[in-house]
Amino acid sequence: MSRYIIIVLFCCLPLAVQASDTAQARPSPSAEAMIVDGLIVRPLTLAGTIVGTGIFIVTLPFSAMGGNVDEAGNALVMEPARATFGSCLGCLPGYGGYHYLRYQDPDDAEQPSQSR
Repeated sequence: MSRYIIIVLFCCLPLAVQASDTAQARPSPSAEAMIVDGLIVRPLTLAGTIVGTGIFIVTLPFSAMGGNVDEAGNALVMEPARATFGSCLGCLPGYGGYHYLRYQDPDDAEQPSQSR
């Protein structure tokens, strides 16, 4: 029995080493990037979220008539909100180590194509 446990642990060891290498390969943001992000980028993206929400509310009747409420809400509210709240402090696109947390709606999952 202990022989099987040793074999399983030996087989899983490369997976653990690979996972630790992946976690270390991601650089942490610098202090300058955190300052720029906290003082300039986040307030601007928060303002964009607030303005986009207002525009979404004003244009909601037209979006409802056109049948694209989800697309309008995603473009005007969710994308600015993700830019504001969806990444770590200092994780900017141009500074390396950019980590943008993306939410994928389960309804938007790609359906496998069916060939006939």
